[in-house]
Amino acid sequence: MRKTTAWLLFFLAIFLGSSCKSNFEKIRTSGDGELILAKAFHYYEKEQYQRALTLFDLVLNTLRGDARAEQAYFDYAYCHYNTKQYLLAAYYFKTFSNTFTNSKLREEAAFMSAYSNYQMSPTFRLDQGNTATAIDEFQLFVNLFPKSERVEQCNTLIDELRRKLEQKAFAEGQLYYDLRQYQSAVLSFDNLLRDYPESPDVERVRYLIAKSSYLLSSNSVIEKKVERYAQTEVRCEDFLTKYPESKYSKEIKQIKKDSEQAKKHVRTRLRS
Repeated sequence: MRKTTAWLLFFLAIFLGSSCKSNFEKIRTSGDGELILAKAFHYYEKEQYQRALTLFDLVLNTLRGDARAEQAYFDYAYCHYNTKQYLLAAYYFKTFSNTFTNSKLREEAAFMSAYSNYQMSPTFRLDQGNTATAIDEFQLFVNLFPKSERVEQCNTLIDELRRKLEQKAFAEGQLYYDLRQYQSAVLSFDNLLRDYPESPDVERVRYLIAKSSYLLSSNSVIEKKVERYAQTEVRCEDFLTKYPESKYSKEIKQIKKDSEQAKKHVRTRLRS
């Protein structure tokens, strides 16, 4: 008896599922634009975003000049977002913002364009193109809507994304250092200081610059050693002035001392 009941429930579920699918297919293939649009809105409200997206695709191009176009395009963008198609969501939210400039929904669309790019921002070890785009979009939002309640959130997210770019820049400099490409390491770390002067990694960056500069000097051809050791001394002085109590101070003082002695030794060799 139990087995019979279970099989009946199983076939009933299949039947109901097939019936629902059949109804959706009838709507999709009906050719009735009014019905398709109404059902697209219906599925959207029911959070059946993929079905809503499918139906919106069929009728959006027919809505130019229609009073319902604004809401349809806005929901269409959200369908992409809610199905995690963030690249398309960013595009359609931005298009909405640029098209419906007088819409009460424009502010939200502009924010969601930026936020969709934020959702695509990967770990700092990967390419940061989407991160940079998200920062630009959030900044654009702040400029367009300076009194918006979302401005504080935008600034918080910009700080988060910038920190990711800092981590990316630091990792690149560290990689050059680990590969013993000391000239590239110095250049990379210098760029980090220029672009992110308030980075929490600044002290360690300046330490690595001094150390990379010394190692570059040590591994240079003799004709370049004097100049590069002198540059290392400047780097060390800069560090010690800024961080006299740093845990790296003792090592930096030793690097400075070694650079001074090495420079004198090289000058003696060059004279002889």
